[in-house]
Amino acid sequence: MRMIKWQNGTVFTPDQTKLPLREVTLEIKTVDQMCEAIKVLRVRGAPLLGAAAAFGVALAAYHSKAGCRGELLAELEEAADRIKSQRPTAVNLFWGADRVLNKARGVSGDMQQVKDAVVVEAQKIADEDAEQNHAIGKLGAELIKDGDTILTHCNAGELATVEYGTALAPIRVAWEQGKKIKVIADETRPLLQGARLTTYELMRDGIPVTLITDNMTAYVMSKGLVDLVIVGADRIVQDAVFNKIGTYGVAVLAKEHNVPFYVAAPKSTFDLTRKAAGVIVEERTPEEVTHIGGVQIAPSGVKVFNPAFDPTPLKYVSGIICEKQIYYPKDYATLKP
Repeated sequence: MRMIKWQNGTVFTPDQTKLPLREVTLEIKTVDQMCEAIKVLRVRGAPLLGAAAAFGVALAAYHSKAGCRGELLAELEEAADRIKSQRPTAVNLFWGADRVLNKARGVSGDMQQVKDAVVVEAQKIADEDAEQNHAIGKLGAELIKDGDTILTHCNAGELATVEYGTALAPIRVAWEQGKKIKVIADETRPLLQGARLTTYELMRDGIPVTLITDNMTAYVMSKGLVDLVIVGADRIVQDAVFNKIGTYGVAVLAKEHNVPFYVAAPKSTFDLTRKAAGVIVEERTPEEVTHIGGVQIAPSGVKVFNPAFDPTPLKYVSGIICEKQIYYPKDYATLKP
């Protein structure tokens, strides 16, 4: 199903902070509301952030009271800058906002034509993401054999995209093909997206899933319980894949235990103008670590380090599953901006 929809100047999307215990739909009508939803992770997941950013700029256009085309474009630029400032690491957020902004700048017609073009372009981004995720699923499913157990980290499923998922897309296709597969989802501290969201999605779809804590990964791999790993990505640069914190550790363990480690992401997640050293890693609030579900679990005043992402060097990546092909290590050097 679609995770984000536009209807007459309102954006509808699930509030992911309420899952899995409550299913609440957000009705976002302003840029302020979109910024808040992105900042506190009501809306999350790289591809979904791309669509959300685009729809955020579309909200500014749709509700604008600008008196001339120049004022309208200035409003859209200000809205795009605010949206992009919410989270610094996921490149789709920047890509989505900039794409609709560039579309607006290129329209030579009147203000209404500019507004209409922005909304159409945002919807196009959403539609393209849905198509790309299904394509990722079909290609990635070729890597999954009947009887395989796949480990995944964080949530790169339907909830993290417009539709169908990235890392979970090959799993869904393999299941639909009749392959008897199983999934191991690690909890993904500190916000437990694996425990809360990935298990929720897979159980809803009837796909067998087992939840483990993050520090069990080495043990389950040492016991031969994992056949391959598939994760998503928030930014892919020249020498690394940025994904939820803890991904790097999973990749190192997979290498040690000869378990293939794959990344699933659309080309919009590539940022090949940069290397890992040039990427800002988002650091989030201490409360995400010191509290779980609003309950304090650590001493008051303890120092906390809470990066949201880590870079996994490409030497640990067995392949990158995109919408048109799977890139293997021999292909990495050919990837260009």
